[in-house]
Amino acid sequence: MVAVYREKISGTTEWEKRPELARLIGDLQQNDVVIAESIDRLTRLEPKKALELIDAIQSKGAKIQVPEVFDMNTLSQSIGGQASVFDPHFLMSDLFSALQNMFFKLAVSVAYNDYQKRKERQHQGIALARKQRKYRGRQPNIELHNAIIEQRKNGTTIKKTAAILNTSESTVLRVWRKYKT
Repeated sequence: MVAVYREKISGTTEWEKRPELARLIGDLQQNDVVIAESIDRLTRLEPKKALELIDAIQSKGAKIQVPEVFDMNTLSQSIGGQASVFDPHFLMSDLFSALQNMFFKLAVSVAYNDYQKRKERQHQGIALARKQRKYRGRQPNIELHNAIIEQRKNGTTIKKTAAILNTSESTVLRVWRKYKT
């Protein structure tokens, strides 16, 4: 193992906007292996975008290994690996690559569909709980709200307040508007 790349950004964020993932792709070299815990830990993007990520990794000459996706590379190596163009094993490597890509497409589609279904069920559950008056949503972070109000009272700009408190400008604006009314 050469490096471990971790980030706390949603897998639904486009991979170009994920700093650690972008760094991983930038660091990749020929024959490196990227190991992901599961396909949805690598990406939860729609299949087209997810396959662009996989292509970006493979275009560096790297391979991807995910426990839930059958690895054709190990099968290819067990029957002889790479050989000359006159050897039938060489033709098999193209077949194995195509099958591997098919497995990734399938895994990406299944992961995306599963994510969408879970999201839909969550929304249905929230709607039902709201209807029954059992759902109140996320409770406000009073400590953060008080800090925002203090910063703004002292004349700190919305942008700077957000940066200081490591929150979004929209949160600062919402809290400040609510406080002023």
